[in-house]
Amino acid sequence: MPDLLWDDVRNFFDPDLMGSLPDVIVPDTSIRDWQAILDAISASGWRFQYSEGRTVLPVPRAEAVFARPADAECAELRVWPTADMLAIFRFYAVEEIDFDVDLREIQGQERLDVFCDFLRLIGRRLGKPVLMDSEGGNHVHPVLGFDVETDQVVLLADPTVNAPAADCGS
Repeated sequence: MPDLLWDDVRNFFDPDLMGSLPDVIVPDTSIRDWQAILDAISASGWRFQYSEGRTVLPVPRAEAVFARPADAECAELRVWPTADMLAIFRFYAVEEIDFDVDLREIQGQERLDVFCDFLRLIGRRLGKPVLMDSEGGNHVHPVLGFDVETDQVVLLADPTVNAPAADCGS
C-alpha cells in the first residue's frame, strides 16, 4: 500500500496553492549527512549531475563543496529519480539539506509513489525526517514528510484545508 494516496493529497501538489517548487529539507544535518546523501545518490542508479555555476564537474566530497570560498559560484546537484522528475539539491548550509522538486512533475499516484520512495531513501539513509513545505514557506508548517519512527511518508497538515500560498520572495 502506498504511503500517501493521490486523492487525499492532491492539494499539496497543486502548483497554484503551493508554488511550483516547494521546499524540501532535512534539518539538523552535518557534513557526514551530506556525504551520505552524495553516496546514496551515486549508488542509486539515478541520473545525476553536479555543477558549480554553469560548469559541470565530477561530484566532489561534501567537505570540498563546503570548503569553497563564500563568493564561489553556486553548487548544485541535479538528480533525476525518473527520467522526467528532477530534484535540485543546493549546498547552502551544512546544517540543512535543502532541495526543490517541481510539482508539475509529481501528478498522479504513480508519480507520488516515486516521490515518496525518494523521500524515504533519503530519510532512511540519514535516520532523519525529510520535510516538504510550500515554496518560500520557511519550513514553519511542513505539509508532509518522511517520519523516521513509522518509516513512511506521512501527512503533517490537513490536505482538505487550502495549502499556504507561495511566498513570492523565495
